[in-house]
Amino acid sequence: MEGLNILVTGGNGFLGSWLSNELANKDAKVFALFDKDNPGSVFDSRLSTAIKGDIRDMAFVKKTIEKNNINICVHLAAQTIVSEANKNPVVTLETNIRGTYNVLECARLLGIKVIVASSDKAYGYQKELPYTEETPLKGLHPYDASKSCADLIAQAYHNTYGVTVVITRLANIFGGGDMNMSRIVPSAAVSIARNEAPVIRTDGTPVRQYIYVEDAVRAYMKIIEKIDDVAGEAFNFGSSKPMTVYDIVKAMMNAANMKGEPIIRGESIKGEIHSQYLSSDKALKMLGWKPAFAMEDSLKKTIAWYRKYTGAANE
Repeated sequence: MEGLNILVTGGNGFLGSWLSNELANKDAKVFALFDKDNPGSVFDSRLSTAIKGDIRDMAFVKKTIEKNNINICVHLAAQTIVSEANKNPVVTLETNIRGTYNVLECARLLGIKVIVASSDKAYGYQKELPYTEETPLKGLHPYDASKSCADLIAQAYHNTYGVTVVITRLANIFGGGDMNMSRIVPSAAVSIARNEAPVIRTDGTPVRQYIYVEDAVRAYMKIIEKIDDVAGEAFNFGSSKPMTVYDIVKAMMNAANMKGEPIIRGESIKGEIHSQYLSSDKALKMLGWKPAFAMEDSLKKTIAWYRKYTGAANE
């Protein structure tokens, strides 16, 4: 990575902080763009240049890219909370769609390369599982639709203008440093760290696929290494076999040697899809990527991080 100037939007976010740190450790010059501080993030400000600003401001994005001679932008910045998207759709759409086309337009004008973070949610509801990269994008609700739109716009910039773009569609990422407590893994990890029964807000039956954050970082590193060879491609990344929400929580409790059962609330959020999981075969074939971290070990590392974060490790 030596000699590369890489802009990571959302660079102090959950995935962005892990990726920024790893890129810097591999000798890239990293510029982390974010709009506000993120307490609890693993972002190491000693390794990257922090830049505060709004991804929705195209003039600011363009100036940032020009000033720092950026070669590659990894565009992670997004509003990612489904319930917030339902309550506040305009902010979500502006951040996730405008933010993406701002980066892509700057790439077109300035000749840089871009990796756009889409999501497994961009596929929307599908009868056939697992999703492959050929599965149509048809998000039906604000967050999902914002990711479908951003994904299609990224494809359009490659197909129309020849911008070097690669799209990532990841399963549910988990690991230390995720402060979004609407997600089941960090929420359950904090409860387990405090020796409290984890709470499942649904009935526990929704099926999801998970990917440990260090495997997600490895996916981005592989793409950066081969970005010219895979320009215009989209890739799915998921580590685990599909699991119900109940099963992932029980796996966490078992990893922590915690007895008992989670509390099941039986609630639902409009727009959440019941079953989602991905095929990562294309990533293996074209990038040589496959998960390197076993689920049990990843959960143990995650719980250990939250024990330390909450102070439970010292009790």
